[in-house]
Amino acid sequence: MGVLSPPPPGLRRFAPALLLALAAAQACVALDTPLPWMIGPLFSTALACMAGARMAAPVQAREAGQWAIGSALGLYFSAPVLAVLARNIGWIALAVAFAICLGMAAGALLRRLAGVDEATAFFAMAVGGASEMAVQGERHGAAVDRVAEAHSLRIMMVVGLIPFAVRWLSGHGWGEGHDPFVPLAATVHVPGLILLILLTGAAALLLKRLQLPNAWVIGPLAVSLMLTAAGVELSRLPEWMIRAGQLFIGISLGTRFTPHFVRTAPRYLGGVAACTLVTMLLAGPFAFLVAMAAGLHPGTMILAASPGGIAEMSLTARVLHQGVPVVTAFHVSRMVVVVVAIGPLYRVWRRLG
Repeated sequence: MGVLSPPPPGLRRFAPALLLALAAAQACVALDTPLPWMIGPLFSTALACMAGARMAAPVQAREAGQWAIGSALGLYFSAPVLAVLARNIGWIALAVAFAICLGMAAGALLRRLAGVDEATAFFAMAVGGASEMAVQGERHGAAVDRVAEAHSLRIMMVVGLIPFAVRWLSGHGWGEGHDPFVPLAATVHVPGLILLILLTGAAALLLKRLQLPNAWVIGPLAVSLMLTAAGVELSRLPEWMIRAGQLFIGISLGTRFTPHFVRTAPRYLGGVAACTLVTMLLAGPFAFLVAMAAGLHPGTMILAASPGGIAEMSLTARVLHQGVPVVTAFHVSRMVVVVVAIGPLYRVWRRLG
């Protein structure tokens, strides 16, 4: 009788993270927190890892989570929705410019608070994806580990604070349930779902092969968006797929935190936390002003202008019934501009002192 081989190291570290995340998600559901399937896994695995637990998430789990969110978001972009976004393109451009300027100002503040070098401060506070900013920062001499740590802490703070703020506002007269946008595909159709999975998965793999940023969000989002804009209703995603996507993203974010993360540079992490809080506080009034001027819902604009990521903020909009296409369009536009222009922006920032 043969002896069963032990599970691979990756699975041994992922399995306990998955069990803990599921329990935390159920607890958050019972407590009625916003975004329970992401917040529970994120904070439970982060606390466990910082306490010394050996947990990890394979890159495939994060990619699967991003695929689910990107595919689900694209189903909102019908032709009438795209017309609404076209009318707001000026406000999208203004919000992108504001986010870039806010990140540059936060970089200057971080340099003063934490005493880090110019490149590390700039790329740590630039409002872009963690991996893209780490790669760009390395090219300009930044400390890659510090840049990655800053973005992990930023996303954790945004996910931990912004959904609660929007929920609170919705309960004080801002009208939760305001979102007039709904997915074009209203039912799960198994053959259509299989085709949607194949098409969106192929797009993600292609963008990944081309080494484009956020491939597993942008690829599926682009395909499902184009199908929806053309009026093609293949299928909506089952709710369990979207919850699993949130769970995997939460675990992937939470397992980045280690005891080393806390011990190495407390002054630096304190500076990052302070700068992130400042950017959120400044983004709030800007969001209200744009909401009033553009006729958009304040909750939608808070999510659109927040210094969070595409998947996290767009998903929050979906769960809290805010303007999903508006939030997605704002964050995708910002991501594209930041990734393309980050090098020249850094040189301008340095010249400004």
